[in-house]
Amino acid sequence: MKQTFTAIIIAALLWFMMFSPLTAPHLDFWLVMACSALILIALSAWLGKNFRSQFRFNIKDLAIGVVSAAVLWVIFYLGNYFSSLLFDFAKPQVADIYSLKNGMNPALLTALLLFLIGPAEELFWRGFVQRKFGERYGEWTALFAATAIYAMVHIWSFNFMLIMAAVVCGGFWGLLYKWNKNMLTLCVSHALWDVAAFVVFQIR
Repeated sequence: MKQTFTAIIIAALLWFMMFSPLTAPHLDFWLVMACSALILIALSAWLGKNFRSQFRFNIKDLAIGVVSAAVLWVIFYLGNYFSSLLFDFAKPQVADIYSLKNGMNPALLTALLLFLIGPAEELFWRGFVQRKFGERYGEWTALFAATAIYAMVHIWSFNFMLIMAAVVCGGFWGLLYKWNKNMLTLCVSHALWDVAAFVVFQIR
């Protein structure tokens, strides 16, 4: 597990660079995010065993990925609606999240989310971290641990709505991984949700 925890620390440092007020203003967020995604893929492939065997290419699992992305979008739509009613800070914090895309070419952003960032996060957080924890501590412990760590690396943003979004996404995709065990499903779900929620059907 030493290698797994080392990889998690590396990911936490990358997320610190992207979101911390100490570093974020001085960096190009999407350039750092893209480089971080490449590092996550490399760590997953290098440290994870049977990397390719986690992918099964079939129509059923592809469809599950598409449908699950739609379900998660609805969950976030409802969550955003009720959060806006309950918390005064909700809308400004959500606006801060969307401000990250200001000045970014929509086509380039879509391509990054669809083909690099979304899949990379699933390969690392579910396909590597949750799987490794599951082999050592059991699947339920792995699900809760991976979700907690995924949320905690977003804490550097000091944005409650972003951290809660990470909790919901981590738990949702963690359950999907526990049930489905196909990285094709997870990568499709995450990538499509990213594009839907952040570019095409923004939730704010």
